[in-house]
Amino acid sequence: MSEESAPETPAPPVDDLVTTSHTLRTPTGELAYTATAGRVVLRHEKHTDGTFDGYEPRAEVFLVAYTLDGADPATRPVTIAFNGGPGSSSVWLHLGLFGPRRVVMGDAGALTPPPWGLTDNHESLLAHSDLVFVDPVSTGYSRTVTGGKPADFHGYTSDVETIGEVIRLWVTRNERWLSPKFLAGESYGTLRAAALAEHLQDRHGMYLNGLMLISSVLDMGSIRFTEGNDRPYPLFLPTYAAIAHYHGLHPGRELHEVLADAEEFAAGDYPWALARGSRLAAADLDRIAGRLASLSGLDEGYVRRVRLRIEHHRFFRELLRAPGRTVGRIDGRFTGWEDDGGGEKPSYDPSIAAITGPYTAAFNSHVRSSLGYVSDLPYEVLSGRVQPWSYKEFEGRAVSVVSKLSAAMRHNPHLRVHVACGYHDGATPYFAAEQVFAQLPIPDELRDRIEVRHYEAGHMMYVHEPSRLAQSEHLAAFVTAAPES
Repeated sequence: MSEESAPETPAPPVDDLVTTSHTLRTPTGELAYTATAGRVVLRHEKHTDGTFDGYEPRAEVFLVAYTLDGADPATRPVTIAFNGGPGSSSVWLHLGLFGPRRVVMGDAGALTPPPWGLTDNHESLLAHSDLVFVDPVSTGYSRTVTGGKPADFHGYTSDVETIGEVIRLWVTRNERWLSPKFLAGESYGTLRAAALAEHLQDRHGMYLNGLMLISSVLDMGSIRFTEGNDRPYPLFLPTYAAIAHYHGLHPGRELHEVLADAEEFAAGDYPWALARGSRLAAADLDRIAGRLASLSGLDEGYVRRVRLRIEHHRFFRELLRAPGRTVGRIDGRFTGWEDDGGGEKPSYDPSIAAITGPYTAAFNSHVRSSLGYVSDLPYEVLSGRVQPWSYKEFEGRAVSVVSKLSAAMRHNPHLRVHVACGYHDGATPYFAAEQVFAQLPIPDELRDRIEVRHYEAGHMMYVHEPSRLAQSEHLAAFVTAAPES
């Protein structure tokens, strides 16, 4: 009788990085650069009963790095970038704004059909900074090791620690500790970036030169419509007004005029009226309801029925209900159709539907044909597998990293912050970001370390070509600015 063979033990994971050489034409000349793509194995120190047991593999994190050939690492900046979600890969910033290649897909009202395409990004930030794009665990090609638990990485603290370790490893292995260092995050990635600035300082002694916060949200209480929290209603109103203006509901008026009126109302009479509740006099109710309807583009009867409280998903469904359309959350310039004209909220986001296909196709082509990295894993562009995301550290209070950013700036007074906002962004409204930064607890001497830029587009403002060109110029200026003393 033959003995049964024991099951084979899986081989320990190893880095699987691939390096290729490329050239990019820019307005200032050709750039020769090296691309490195692949998965890096993350390990942690293992202890049993107080005894050190070595370094245990925990996850394999995918990244793509672009480095300029022949540059001096002592003076050459490096920007580490990621998107948000939680559950998003870094494909949006990679192929939409920063990287040496970008997606060709058209824009709202003029989308190109499949299969779309890629072209050189002549305005790439690579002209001014090396670039590293990181996909958090369960996004992109990033996964836990065999036998690992993905849920261990799906939460606020574990996410910050994981991305922080990726940054430490890359900076150390590439001998970049003396390089100027920047983090760029989008959406939830801005919350991650702010937390990382403090974490990298405290845990690793790594001090950053700057943060690029694109479609910023540092305090979830400013954008979450929860019972008893009236903060978001006024903070979303200027965005509602901008979207209404884009769709022709403020005829004869310039966008800046509409926004000025909406901001004034959102900062004064509107929050006052919400706070009054049933104590609001009838004449004041008439005035407030009429003003709110005029600014938002909604019917006054609807505004009264919702007790002056316009929830954002309801707005996206209601604004163009009469012509049978819904508007996008990520970018209110985009519109779509529903199969039921009487629904309360949209069943999908037309702006996400418009951009997901082009970016997914572009990356899957780029990673194999240009970067030489081959994997049969699906590249998770937007993954719901990270849910439920753990915010256990914030139980009983709003998720906020305002104190983290404040501490990072106070402890490192040279840290600069660039904030990019889209007027038509219905996910992270610009007026909410402005309020959070206005209330950031830092000394007045540090206020000039923060700059805010606005664009006539949405959450991924770079899908709008004029915004992409302007934003590229602004980010280049931010990275190349002389350090402030």
